[in-house]
Amino acid sequence: MTVSHRLTAPAPGWTSTTDVVVVGSGVAGLTVALNVRKAGLRAMVVTKAMLDDGSTRWAQGGIAAALGEGDTPEQHLADTLVAGAGLCDEAAVRTLVTEGPDAVRHLIATGAAFDLDAEGEILLTREGGHHRRRIAHAGGDATGAEISRALVSAVRSDPGLELIEHALVLDLLTDADGHAAGLTLHVMGEGQRDGVGAIRARAVVLATGGMGQIFSATTNPAVSTGDGVALALRAGAEVTDLEFVQFHPTVLWLGAEAEGQQPLVSEAVRGEGAHLVDADGVRFMVGQHELAELAPRDIVAKAITRRMQELGTEHMYLDGRHFGAEMWAERFPTILASCRSHGIDPVTELIPVAPAAHYASGGVRTDLLGRTTVPGLYACGEVACTGVHGANRLASNSLLEGLVFAERIAADLTARHRAGQLPERSVDVAGARAAKAVPLLAPEARADIQHLMSTGAGVLRSAASMAATTAGLARLTADEKSADPAVESWEATNLHSVATALVAAAAQREETRGCHWREDFPDRDDAVWLRHIISPVRGSGNGDADLVKG
Repeated sequence: MTVSHRLTAPAPGWTSTTDVVVVGSGVAGLTVALNVRKAGLRAMVVTKAMLDDGSTRWAQGGIAAALGEGDTPEQHLADTLVAGAGLCDEAAVRTLVTEGPDAVRHLIATGAAFDLDAEGEILLTREGGHHRRRIAHAGGDATGAEISRALVSAVRSDPGLELIEHALVLDLLTDADGHAAGLTLHVMGEGQRDGVGAIRARAVVLATGGMGQIFSATTNPAVSTGDGVALALRAGAEVTDLEFVQFHPTVLWLGAEAEGQQPLVSEAVRGEGAHLVDADGVRFMVGQHELAELAPRDIVAKAITRRMQELGTEHMYLDGRHFGAEMWAERFPTILASCRSHGIDPVTELIPVAPAAHYASGGVRTDLLGRTTVPGLYACGEVACTGVHGANRLASNSLLEGLVFAERIAADLTARHRAGQLPERSVDVAGARAAKAVPLLAPEARADIQHLMSTGAGVLRSAASMAATTAGLARLTADEKSADPAVESWEATNLHSVATALVAAAAQREETRGCHWREDFPDRDDAVWLRHIISPVRGSGNGDADLVKG
């Protein structure tokens, strides 16, 4: 058996073999690879750019875990469930918060150095939705960079762990039993591994990160084009909760024409006491939520958007002038440098901010061991939907989720390997060409997709806006002539597939919940919508969706 749908691509010109192939090199992917190596399994990491070019290194705020005095996993659980607006899988959240502290300690043992106080204890801060200081950080506001540095160093020190950089994953390969047996990919480079090839493996782990590039403005790097979710849709894996895209409330506003990756102003800035104000200096979050500026992200993003609409402006402001120069330099050096590089000095000036696409709470549906609905295919990190986030991610739970569920995947693969349940898989690489080829969109379609999604399926949504978006996306595929195979056309096609499924789910959910905001259905409706939407399971990318009870 092979995939039912595949991207139009040349036949694989080379083949490699390993035990476990991991796609992605962020905190989730590298943690899986390092842990399965400890069990003696061969592992190969495939990453789209350089090893440290994914979303992990851009994470500023930190990693949430009940590490502080008086804090408990139960309190972390409660905050996460509130942020998830009724759609969290409580068992998944309990797993996260219970195993989280040890996962952070394992990360420290790997070499990650977090900021410490004078007594040598981990410094903890607060972020939105947290009732306690439980966010560990590194380098002030460079937590992701430090975690990435430690994991990349550990990976590079293992000569038995194979790496393929500058490689775009294309499609999943399965054996006669429908079990994942490897994947096809395109390597952008020269040498033995160049162009389209195939990797045979006993198991495949998706850790490809997010899909923020389906919107015009996002905090995600350019590589975040939803490749893992698109692959899963073509392979027939269930994808869940795509409508829940978190828009970070405080992204540096660079002007109406700014597109692509935008600079993030971490929630930790508000956690340390910065205020959101309008042009008149009014703190508009006061009285809207008990936590004011530290309310969950969906509430803050909506409040900013409402205030912008009321005043007819394109941004609000973040006021951290009372921090002083020393605190800015020591606690937020990355953000300080970023603001100054754009002509803004937060020591003396207000920071213009506006919401931008940040994090996908939905993704490839998994169980508590990271297993998807396709046997042998696992997913972890932002590409996965473990049930932890529900309708809205609690700040700084993402790095923790990547760690915890990556360790669980590695433990499951290790146990199966030792029990003799991870046999070599036979797959006819050439036979995969028989799968129906999906016509490719031209590279220029990327900008069209981003404009359509930002206009009709961004922070504000309605039946009319999403109908227009759906029609616009459909027009992009009206011409059945396929573009030539290339990285840019594969990415555009992946973005279109994910965007189509996302809009279909968002149009179907006729309520406002978490980070899904319907202007025409402004209320939360538990009687009808306390459930999950499963996006296309036939691999057609046609936007059909099914419902399952939450």
